[in-house]
Amino acid sequence: MQKPYPPVYYADYLQLDKLLSCQNPKSDEYGKHAHDEMLFIIVHQAYELWFKQIIHELSSALNLFSKEKTDEKDLGTAVARLRRITAIQKVLIEQLNIIETMTPLDFLDFRDYLIPASGFQSFQFRIVENMLGLSIDNRVKLDNKNYYSLVSDEHQKLLLDSQNNLSLHQAVDKWLSRIPFLDIGGYDFLLEYANAVTRMIGNERDIIINNPSLSDEKRNRQLDEFENTKKKFEALLDENKHNELVASGNRRFSYRSTLAALFINLYRDEPILHLPYRFLTYLVDVDENFTTWRYKHALMVQRMIGSKVGTGGSSGHHYLMQTAEKHKVFSDLLEIPTFLIPRSELPDLPDDLRSRLAFSYELK
Repeated sequence: MQKPYPPVYYADYLQLDKLLSCQNPKSDEYGKHAHDEMLFIIVHQAYELWFKQIIHELSSALNLFSKEKTDEKDLGTAVARLRRITAIQKVLIEQLNIIETMTPLDFLDFRDYLIPASGFQSFQFRIVENMLGLSIDNRVKLDNKNYYSLVSDEHQKLLLDSQNNLSLHQAVDKWLSRIPFLDIGGYDFLLEYANAVTRMIGNERDIIINNPSLSDEKRNRQLDEFENTKKKFEALLDENKHNELVASGNRRFSYRSTLAALFINLYRDEPILHLPYRFLTYLVDVDENFTTWRYKHALMVQRMIGSKVGTGGSSGHHYLMQTAEKHKVFSDLLEIPTFLIPRSELPDLPDDLRSRLAFSYELK
């Protein structure tokens, strides 16, 4: 049976006439053709296409998490969306190797024609940051200006709308806070975990004190590090201290969400926690990949222009280096490994809870 769809031609479907007519070097407009400007344009256009796809994937994930209840099927879909984003990010990072085939002198052939345009004006990338949940308080300002001040009025509206919408960070925080396994059927995860931590910390301190191979100086240094780690555990085990960290901007997840993320990481081997663990891992991967991309971008800019001011007026690679460090979104998840304890020290879960975590069912 013939399908009721008209035939489609490849070039028409991809609108190649439009796509391939979008590369218009400024150097040609001024009658001073710069060969590498074509590469510069195509690489950045490719970036914008990939940003569009990332926004498409994030929109889907956010739609799944905007519901009151996120079921296992939705979580599996969200994992697939994030996995695709991480694959795209690897391409973004590799594209820097392509643009680095252009030498600094090649770039100088057309650089002045671009002023004041800058990658800082990529409104799509700023939307990606907002959708992930980059806090405006954590954004590195350019010349003391808000990140949306250097784009057109039309793009400012898009950025402000995305800033005010539900972010993935907010959605994940709410989802984690609803996870029921922290206190169920008389089981108190925090109490059991605190007891295990107390035992572990006591053992670690004894090991440092009784280690005959340590000099007094090294022993004192290790004891200082031990005390710092102990304070972090104390902040985790005390909701008031955690809330103080949230108020000071050093934590973003709620206390219950933090404990839920820890529970998932500690008991990741339980069948029902496989997908939640993969989901949290991909969130960290997305953060890490963008940090890597920003860092490599900063090195590329330094290689191209040295300590010159960027075309958009920024401090070049210094500004980009700052964003690599400060524009992390899921930093709370990056702190979770601090609080992991060995599997051998993990408190045993009650049989009824372990049964729930194993998709248990009975034949009637």
